[in-house]
Amino acid sequence: MLTYLQIRDFAIIDAIELELHPGLTVLTGETGAGKSILVDALQLLAGGRAGAEVVRHGAERAEITGTFDLTRTPRELKRWLEEQSISGGEELSIRRVVSSDGRSRAYLNGQAVALTSLREAGNILIDIHGQHEFQSLTRSAAQRELLDGYGRLEPAAGQVGIAHRVWLELLNRTLELEGKARDRDARLELLRYQVSELKALQLKAGEFESLVDEHARLANRGKLAEATQTALQLLYEGEQGSAHAGVSRALQALRGLEAVDPKLGAMLPFVEEAAIQIREAARELSHYRDGLELDTTRQDEVERRLAAIEELARKNRVTPLELAARTAELVSELETVERADMDLAVLRKDLAAALEEFRTLAAQLSAKRTTAGRALAKDITTRMQTLGMSGGRFQVEVSQDGTADPAQHGVDQIEFRVTANPGQPLRALAKVASGGELSRLSLAVQVSCAARETRCMIFDEVDSGIGGAVAEIVGRELRALGESGQVLCVTHLPQVASQGHHHLRVAKSTDGRTTRTALTELAPQDRVGEIARMLGGIEVTGKAREHAREMLRTHVDLPPDPSPTDKMPALTAKDLLAQAKIAARSGKEAPVEAKDLGVDPRATAAELSKAAAAKPGKVAAQPVKAVPQAIGGTPQPGKGAGPTTAAGQTTAAGPTAATGPTTAAAQTGAAAQTAKGTPQAAGDGAQPGKATDPPMKAVPEAPKAAPQPTKSAGPATKASAGDNVIDLAAKAAARPGAKRR
Repeated sequence: MLTYLQIRDFAIIDAIELELHPGLTVLTGETGAGKSILVDALQLLAGGRAGAEVVRHGAERAEITGTFDLTRTPRELKRWLEEQSISGGEELSIRRVVSSDGRSRAYLNGQAVALTSLREAGNILIDIHGQHEFQSLTRSAAQRELLDGYGRLEPAAGQVGIAHRVWLELLNRTLELEGKARDRDARLELLRYQVSELKALQLKAGEFESLVDEHARLANRGKLAEATQTALQLLYEGEQGSAHAGVSRALQALRGLEAVDPKLGAMLPFVEEAAIQIREAARELSHYRDGLELDTTRQDEVERRLAAIEELARKNRVTPLELAARTAELVSELETVERADMDLAVLRKDLAAALEEFRTLAAQLSAKRTTAGRALAKDITTRMQTLGMSGGRFQVEVSQDGTADPAQHGVDQIEFRVTANPGQPLRALAKVASGGELSRLSLAVQVSCAARETRCMIFDEVDSGIGGAVAEIVGRELRALGESGQVLCVTHLPQVASQGHHHLRVAKSTDGRTTRTALTELAPQDRVGEIARMLGGIEVTGKAREHAREMLRTHVDLPPDPSPTDKMPALTAKDLLAQAKIAARSGKEAPVEAKDLGVDPRATAAELSKAAAAKPGKVAAQPVKAVPQAIGGTPQPGKGAGPTTAAGQTTAAGPTAATGPTTAAAQTGAAAQTAKGTPQAAGDGAQPGKATDPPMKAVPEAPKAAPQPTKSAGPATKASAGDNVIDLAAKAAARPGAKRR
């Protein structure tokens, strides 16, 4: 399992350090943010090829480091590490460095390894499924590899491959000997003649080189004799002026003075030794001169020997120096041809045994592939029912061609056959599946095969081409894989992203000069915004966030939803008072009518206003009946928004100033909104000035009155229910930083 990942100066990634966990980890982000770059980095960590182009611009090298938990990796890796003499312990650190000049180095637990070794370890640790794998699903070789991977038949397939190589090598040797046997007699005669001729020459190792040197010496014998004689005359044989005579005279002169000066005695040994060396040299030169004069016929012998050697070399198309090796080669070939009959019989016997061994192993592999094919077909057929292909069927056909030659992979022909619709016959996958069906089938195959894996599984946008309910089912399948292992999935689908155990967001930023990619692990509350972005568009709405929260709530423990009042802004004292007054007028109280004011019911609005102003205490003591609002909503604080009366006038329904409770005149205006019938709402088609059925009493418009204390209504007046509400609202507004909850 991959537990730690560090990426530095790779593509547009500056520096990323990430701790990974078991389960399904989803990677999301805008298109082009660098999600696939992360997958490319993991491919390099698994031994993929890399060039200088992967190094970030301006950097010296790109470096990728990953740490794997060996306690949760296959035993195969531990055996491989022991074979490579790499100490593992409980963790394995893989480091890949790519220089700006394109050179690449790899390290396992700090020990430098070859790229092939890194690739072997990476194949055990990481399994990457690319976004275009569905295109290879139609190829027979890819289908065979998928089937072998699903049934874990790689060891059996490897044994078949070894048996095939042994059989092929024996076959080639047999064919070679059979070809030689057809012209055996002619070839045997030629080889015997060539070998006899070379053996007659009796060429020894190094003989040709020594003959060349001797021939050069004999060819220049005159010059050598003349130079030798001259040297002898100057050194010893000359009667006057020879070197030996001069040294002898010098020696005699020094010996007479040795007693006079002892220092000369120390020089005498050198002169004596010089005389001795001259005599020895003269003796050797004399012997060399005598040899030149006596060996007069050797030159002819050397020339004849050299000519014979060069002639045989030309006939065998080699150089004289290669003639000895050619002789050994022809002798070996002659022996082979002479015993060809016996060798051919042995080879034919070995070839038959190798072919039988291959067929036995291939038959065992075929039986295992047939069993695995049935299981894979059942598994994929089940998954097809949930991937929008209800009633579809999948079949793996394993067939053998008895006339076909043995192959590296065995004798089986693998073909995936499918029908996406019930009642239709099974046909080859490449001929009947559409692009969308191929994408879904590929995903089903990958999930089925990966379900048996213990490696770190990486899916790079394998959910492309699907959506809706199918996308949600794909997310469930990937989450189920993550329950028993480690899965990393790059996706653009919120249905998949919402089901991850962990969520990473990839974002790209730029300052105009450089571009960087950053990776962030999202907390549960942060995932809501990311899923909402995937659901929505440029602007994330409240509905999108609510939908994202609903999708995540099934799989993630989210904090409780904020109450509606938590979302409301803080209200001012004026707003609180206005809402309190509206609540007070909304109580179910008896209406104030014209007869309560002691005036004629047919009085005009002006007369009613005067009467209300003249009797404030009485009006205040009367309950006020609530009046339904016209279309347009609840009146805004501080504004008159009463409904239209039968006379076509607008009543003053808004609250008064926020300095105190409402006055009797204001309450009279509120009471004017009531009628014996239902008030006419805007948009009902009523004309101004005309009464509806039942007719409404004409109520005069209440004039705006100055705020007065409630006690001005008289001591006999009872405080209305609205007064208590207003008083509470005023107290709430007086608190600093009052916020409506």
